[in-house]
Amino acid sequence: MTSPEAPGLQRREGISLGRLWGIPIVLAWSWFVIALFVVVVFGPQVARAFPGIGAGAYGMALGYALLLAASVLVHELAHALSARVFGWPTARIVLNLWGGHTQFENFNASPGRSLIVALAGPAANFLLALAGWWAVPLFEPQSVGRLLADIFVWANLLVAVFNVLPGLPLDGGRIVESAVWKATGNQDKGTVAAGWAGRVIVILLVVAVLGLPLLAGGTPDLTVVIIAAVMGAFLWMGATAAINNAQMRLRLPAISAGRLKQPAFSIPAGTTVLTVRKLVRDNPGAAIVLTGAGGQPEAVVDTGALLSVPDDAAETTLINAVARALSPGAYVPEAAVGQELVQFLAKLPGSEYAVIDRMGRVTGLLHQSTVVSAITGKPYPGQNS
Repeated sequence: MTSPEAPGLQRREGISLGRLWGIPIVLAWSWFVIALFVVVVFGPQVARAFPGIGAGAYGMALGYALLLAASVLVHELAHALSARVFGWPTARIVLNLWGGHTQFENFNASPGRSLIVALAGPAANFLLALAGWWAVPLFEPQSVGRLLADIFVWANLLVAVFNVLPGLPLDGGRIVESAVWKATGNQDKGTVAAGWAGRVIVILLVVAVLGLPLLAGGTPDLTVVIIAAVMGAFLWMGATAAINNAQMRLRLPAISAGRLKQPAFSIPAGTTVLTVRKLVRDNPGAAIVLTGAGGQPEAVVDTGALLSVPDDAAETTLINAVARALSPGAYVPEAAVGQELVQFLAKLPGSEYAVIDRMGRVTGLLHQSTVVSAITGKPYPGQNS
């Protein structure tokens, strides 16, 4: 069932084309960029092939763009309908600058099912190409209809062959992913391997487009170079995103509040600065968490502010004066780990959280920046490396 926000989301993404088999279809605004590119590049070629067609050449080029979009739509529908067999809910299909993609909601996959759903798209395009090949002889040679039929065949072959290349984000990347997933029992390791395979495909694409013509003593075709650059950028960005996301998921099991916490001890609110200074000297590097009457963490002592209190006022100044408040409920169990910890922190306000043991005692202080760095493997902005 479509959520109440979905229509607005679809309007932001592009033009809603309605539904097929209950699946929302959206034509993204970026699709018009690739359509314009096809018209500009292939229009003059059609005009040379049919000198008397005039401006109609650009109409035929637009027809090529529409046939390509239709081929991609069939491709994505094959993904969606095969996924439905396994009970995977489909959020929407989006046709965009890069062709298109099918958005799934949460689902449980296996190597075999993932592979079937991935290859259903290219299989559908191979079938369309075969149907088009049978239809080609029905049109007169050198006619507009014959050209469009040829384009239909080649468009589907292009979509099918391109997508079975064994690297993410292409469908063929699921072959690599599923093989490694089956061998290791870990989908994310398969995703990383398939992402690197996608990067290798980009390198081979560059070598083929630039290197081969140069080795043959010729010059790379500008149109082919532009198309290869667009495809290469798409592949590289998609492969990189797949690798980064999988690596983050691989790090999650090793992330726990107990492991990432800064050591800390608690003192009741209302304690004097002088008393806390002695505790700081005896516990270097530890954070100090203030607790309320019920024992719940309420604030964190600012060490710099603590040391700035004049010595003659330390005995009469309450520690509350040099503490920053924690958000209500900003404490986590030290046993929280992985996805559980991330989801727990996502529900809490603020960027600091007291860490408590099973008895409810404060054992540490957890910083949002520390968790983000552990997940991404990169220093948090503003954090010392």
